[in-house]
Amino acid sequence: MSYENIRFEVEGAVATLTFDRPKALNALNPDTLREVLRCLRDARRQSVLRAIVLTGAGDKAFVAGADIAAMSTMSVLEAREMARLGQRVTTAIEDLPMPVIAAVNGFALGGGLEMVMACDLVIASERARFGQPEINLGIIPGFGGTQRLARRVGAPRAREMIYGGEMIDAETAYRWGLVNRVVKPGDLLGEARRLAATLAAKPAVALAQAKHAIQRGLDVDLENGLRLEAEAFAVTFSTDDRREGMEAFLGKRPARFTGR
Repeated sequence: MSYENIRFEVEGAVATLTFDRPKALNALNPDTLREVLRCLRDARRQSVLRAIVLTGAGDKAFVAGADIAAMSTMSVLEAREMARLGQRVTTAIEDLPMPVIAAVNGFALGGGLEMVMACDLVIASERARFGQPEINLGIIPGFGGTQRLARRVGAPRAREMIYGGEMIDAETAYRWGLVNRVVKPGDLLGEARRLAATLAAKPAVALAQAKHAIQRGLDVDLENGLRLEAEAFAVTFSTDDRREGMEAFLGKRPARFTGR
């Protein structure tokens, strides 16, 4: 499938989805969001895929935000639809049954940070910058920022970022728990792909169930979260990979997982 605003490349069990509007700092307009949504739906159907890396073209921006030129003429109803479209994309990223790793190579602002927060793991270049600057435009985050940022860094820091609209650097993002690793710019994509390949070699059903339990558990109380975990734990016992993993451990040999 061909796209105008993104690239989707598959190498073995790992795919790389690249926001590809470098002249616009990879800003998100409705066409780009629709392409990403279509791409993610297609990715779900590719049984060979085990992990996805999300990144931006060029070295200046992961995604510098939503396209302000496109938003400047929107009506109230069009703005609501734009927000819902962006939320469908971030939810689609979050709901993929495989790990998604954000490789943040520059600015991740507004909608860009919202895309990052929908990913499972985040690797950032030392030059990466993060922020929710929508308040400076007279608006607020609309692709999930008010909800996911508080869950990621806590409500006080989320308020600071959203109310003030200021950027934070990669080291601050790491200290706040927004980023898992900070690497040199030239190492970013290689590091993200190596991590993706490592995860792609793990048992796919167990990874999917772990992802489901963590994400859904955040939205329920502990009792229901534990019940959800027990059900996910049970699902893994129906897999060939569970049998292989345990037999390999008992036989003192490396496991050979097949994803079944």
